[in-house]
This record gives sequence, structure tokens and C-alpha cells, in this order.
Amino acid sequence: MDPLKLLAHPVRLRIVHALGGGRQLTTAQLCARLPDASKATVYRHVETLVGGGVLEVAEEHRVRGAVERHYRLRRDRAAIDAETIRTLTPDDHRQAFATATTALLAEFDAYLDREGSDPVADQVGYRQHTLWLSPAEMTELIGELRAAIAPRLANPPAPGRAQYLLSPVHFPVEAARPDTGHDSRPSG
Repeated sequence: MDPLKLLAHPVRLRIVHALGGGRQLTTAQLCARLPDASKATVYRHVETLVGGGVLEVAEEHRVRGAVERHYRLRRDRAAIDAETIRTLTPDDHRQAFATATTALLAEFDAYLDREGSDPVADQVGYRQHTLWLSPAEMTELIGELRAAIAPRLANPPAPGRAQYLLSPVHFPVEAARPDTGHDSRPSG
């Protein structure tokens, strides 16, 4: 199964999020992270991700006669490459965006339902900004965001660290204006 199909499900995407930053979790720990999904659903999606090579077994232990597996994410397999993205249809993009926003909403609901959640203390943010950018400026902004985020993707869990979900979303909300040779800003 290709990575797009593997990741195009909100529960599988949330499992990938939970295992980010080098975490190793059991299916029981994943079930605790996804309290709105049944155990059977989590187990089924973990198996799908293992079968697709997105997750691998990091270690196994015998616990009361059963085998407990700790899973880890294979980051190289949990991404959609640029060539695949170029081949997506508008409907493929709609489905991928719907999956991402569904997973985001489920994660946010789970956070708010957790005892002791404090959006102010946890610096929760969901701001949206509109920017006027040329294609070159957009490319530069994406590069700056990647430069700021990429080094932190390898941060492991550690005392004092909480796992945050950061979801940059960007798309034009209207077509680029043609160059008319004069400033079209309102005067005033």
C-alpha cells in the first residue's frame, strides 16, 4: 500500500503523530492516546501501518504469557513524496485535507477532554493569518518555516517536554492579481 493510502485515515494519522519524535509505544499506550477509538480499531490500524512498513516493532516483551510489542515510526516511510503530490487530483487533495483536519479535530478534542488540560498554560494556538505573497515570497516563507521546524522534529521525549501537534496549512484564498502597473491599495 502506498504511503498516501496508508496515511489517508484519521486514526492511522493520529497513530503516526503519537509515535513522532522517536517514541516507542505499545498498542495499549496508543489506545490511551486515542480514547475515542475502540481498541479493535487501534489494533487494526497498527497492523495496517506495520504491514505497510510505516511502523516497525522496536522490541518485544513477555507479559503474563502474552507478547507485548513496542512500535516505532519509520519516518522515511511516513511521508508523501513530492512526485506523488504532483500526481494528486483535486479530489485526492480534498480527501487528504479532510483526513488531516479530522485527525486534528480528534486530537484537539482528546486534549480538551484530558484532565488538567489548560489551553492558556499549554500555549494552545489556532490563529489564522492572511498574507499577500508572491510565489517567490511563499517559497521563501516555506523555507523559513522548514528551517525553524526541522531541527525540532528529532527531539526525543524528555522531562519537561510535552508533545505538540503543529499543523501548518497554507493555500491561496484568491488568485494572484495581474500586474497592472499601478498600486491598487485603497487610499486613505
